[in-house]
Formats: sequence, structure tokens, C-alpha cells
Amino acid sequence: MLHVVLVEPEIPQNAGNIARTCAATGCVLHLVRPLGFEISDKYLKRAGLDYWKYADVRLYDSIAEVFSALTGAAFFFFTTKAGRSYTEANYPEECALVFGKETKGLDEELLRAHHDRCVRIPMREGLRSLNLSNCVAVAVYEAFRQNGFKGLSSAGRFV
Repeated sequence: MLHVVLVEPEIPQNAGNIARTCAATGCVLHLVRPLGFEISDKYLKRAGLDYWKYADVRLYDSIAEVFSALTGAAFFFFTTKAGRSYTEANYPEECALVFGKETKGLDEELLRAHHDRCVRIPMREGLRSLNLSNCVAVAVYEAFRQNGFKGLSSAGRFV
């Protein structure tokens, strides 16, 4: 099982897009409060379209609660401060991909405590970061790729 953890997300459209990615891939979405929006936010719902009924979304009051809930998962922390690329990590089937809030990322103390599990998505120098929902999609599909896209359909259809 692949888990996506958003720590204090701020932008409802990002969370909605991420929920849609999680619904389409079967990932569980873990949201750590405080959230910068209400779960009923119209922008959040619109971004997720009609995929909300397929999304497994869980709410927490702290990252410690997530660690307790996912004791068997390998955690990976996505940050622009990491030296290792996300493609250099080996993602087991049971893992949690952790992302911070759009304006600040993950807490420095959390990153220091898990420095061996920190990864980054490479990008050009001098730019702050990529969009959160894009980062989640990149990371989720890399984890699935490494595991042979297990659980995802490879059947396509032409319209």
C-alpha cells in the first residue's frame, strides 16, 4: 500500500488534485492538520471532481499520529533541501511519501531526524520549488514504476 502524507497543506486546489491522483492509483491520502482550507471547500471538491468517492482520505492532528498509524511503512520525506534524488531511493510496496506545506515545506527538525530518508525532485537552480500536486504525482508514479505498477491497470482504450 502506498501512502501520501500532506503535512499542513494550504491550497485547496492542490489537495484536490492530489486526492484525485490518490483515487486513480489507490493510494491512501493522509492529511495532517492544520489545513489551510475546509474539507468541504468548493475548490477542493472541484479539483477532485467526482473522484472523491474513490479516495481514502484520513485526517490527523500531528505527524506523530501518522507515524503511529503507519508503523510498517517506510517513510520518504520530499524536500528541496535533500542531496539525493527521488529516483535514487528504493520504494517498497508499503511506503509513505511525505510532503510539506506549499509555503515552507517540511519542518527542519523533522528533516534532520530523518535525513537518511530525505529526497528531492531535481529542478533548475535558483527556483523555489515545483507545484505540490505535481511533486506528488511524480513521486507516486516513481514508486509504482519501481514496483512494476502493481495494482494499476495497463489496459488503455482509444476513443
